[in-house]
Amino acid sequence: MRDETKCLHAGYTPKNTEPRVVPIVQSTTYVYDSTEEVASVFDEPTKSLIYSRFANPTVMAVEQKIAELEGGVGAMCTTSGQAASLLSVLNIAQAGDSIISLGEIYGGTVNLFAFTFKKLGIECIFVDKNASDEEISKAFKPNTKAVFGETIANPALSVLDIERFARLAHEHGVPLIVDNTFATPIFCKPIEFGADIVIHSTTKYMDGHAVQVGGVIVDSGNFDWTNGNFPELTEPDESYHGISYTETYGKAAYIIKARMQLMRDFGVYPAAHSAFLLNLGLETLHVRMKQYHENAMIVAKYLQNHEKIESITYPGLETDENYALAQKYLKGCSGVISFVIKGGKENAMRFMDSLKLASNEVHVADIRTCVLHPASETHRQLTEEQLAAAGINGGMVRFSVGLENVEDILEDIEQALQQA
Repeated sequence: MRDETKCLHAGYTPKNTEPRVVPIVQSTTYVYDSTEEVASVFDEPTKSLIYSRFANPTVMAVEQKIAELEGGVGAMCTTSGQAASLLSVLNIAQAGDSIISLGEIYGGTVNLFAFTFKKLGIECIFVDKNASDEEISKAFKPNTKAVFGETIANPALSVLDIERFARLAHEHGVPLIVDNTFATPIFCKPIEFGADIVIHSTTKYMDGHAVQVGGVIVDSGNFDWTNGNFPELTEPDESYHGISYTETYGKAAYIIKARMQLMRDFGVYPAAHSAFLLNLGLETLHVRMKQYHENAMIVAKYLQNHEKIESITYPGLETDENYALAQKYLKGCSGVISFVIKGGKENAMRFMDSLKLASNEVHVADIRTCVLHPASETHRQLTEEQLAAAGINGGMVRFSVGLENVEDILEDIEQALQQA
């Protein structure tokens, strides 16, 4: 199936007389005929369903759909994108280990990596995407476990050179983890370019309607976990009867370990109803992404020539420094635009407060146009140095173009700019 068909049909195929729409299985538990059968599932949790902290039929249908869209061997949904980021790393790193991350990533992820991971004994080394291969290679250590980046960085909107960072990661025997939230698999499939693990905040474009928070981890099945750097996947897991994930599950070792070990212990699994709502968003993802891009291109070109705009960042513009990478990796550039208003922070906030159609909210990638001031809102916990590394200054506005008539969006922008 092609992507448009997968959005509608992947993950769930009803049998004779069964519901056409993915049903909501609103149950925490599943009944067995014998104690022996329950015991066998505790020995082998992938054998069947036993408890909805591990898996649920509604959620599983969505997981399979997303895995097929991304081209992975399996997926695991989580309660948030932040939980997906957390577990994607904790599945292969522990106290005493190190990871490498691009500096231009979401501020909440920076906080997770730089501060919370530090408390857990995991070091994060941030690197500049424009640094040379030699400079980046110096960041690798014997205890490095992964490289992390975002396909389209939030809110800097820089485009990750996936093939380059996959090559650097693989030269040092570690996987590349890519957050594909803004691009979605409709516009980019990082696995095709060498990424090993793909994550999403499904709260954004995948859901689209701002009705539920969620995340997902997708395993490509391509990375060789038996290269000697990941004993937790190859050696016996004493918490699961001495099972070796690579020996037992082969290409799906990573994602099954995440479910059997981390989801068991952290319990950040979404409810069936949340997955049902996410699936409704996924069914129209291919239609919505094209319209987001079309609207955003019109808005970006309008802002590009506006006298009150100091600079604009949108990878779809030919003048953008990321245009070449966008042409290589992306089929579209989402609906998110970053621009800097002349006059700095005060003018940016005045512009935002003057908008009438666009919502001032801590969200992005909604069907409705929304706007955010990163320096004073989502990224306010960062230092000046970290803000600069993330490509943020006081005048920057993150503008998420929605699906309204684009002329209405332009008129709202213009009247607000006049107030600035």
